[in-house]
Amino acid sequence: MTGKILGGFIVLSALLMGSAVYYFQIYGFYREVDAPADGVVLVTLENAVSEVIPVEDFKAIDADSSPIRYRACFTTPYSLGLLTETFQMVEDMEPRNAPGWFDCFNAEAIGKELAAGTALTFLSAKNVHYGVDRIVAITNDGRGYVWHELNDCGEKAYDGTVVGEECPPPPQRTAPTE
Repeated sequence: MTGKILGGFIVLSALLMGSAVYYFQIYGFYREVDAPADGVVLVTLENAVSEVIPVEDFKAIDADSSPIRYRACFTTPYSLGLLTETFQMVEDMEPRNAPGWFDCFNAEAIGKELAAGTALTFLSAKNVHYGVDRIVAITNDGRGYVWHELNDCGEKAYDGTVVGEECPPPPQRTAPTE
């Protein structure tokens, strides 16, 4: 009898813990955020400065638990022709998955558009967090998507390899105050 009670307690504890982990990964840490104060920006080809592009219907989510959880959706009147002539493109980018409840950002559909050439990716900002760049994908019908991607320095810093001289020094971690 004691074994059944102990077994039931273990199974119930595992179910509760699994449910809590699922909730926090999918819902708990995310929050909706407003459009950035400087708007959606892209880096220009000419002088590598950030330039604001016009956007409508902006929606975004973020989480403090990771620098790569940012996702956003918007529309823009700019054509892909104008964008490619004016802003820096980035190659071989694949969008990161967003929680299913953030339904404007479907990474699989965006990836298919990128593969088909009906969407292109542009650099929005380098090192928005240490080792993390902001990427913007825009489709030929003006739908835009934003996500964060690890750059070379970020991949090295987060996988534990030596960062090297080509990367800026990582930020110093401070001890929590009591």
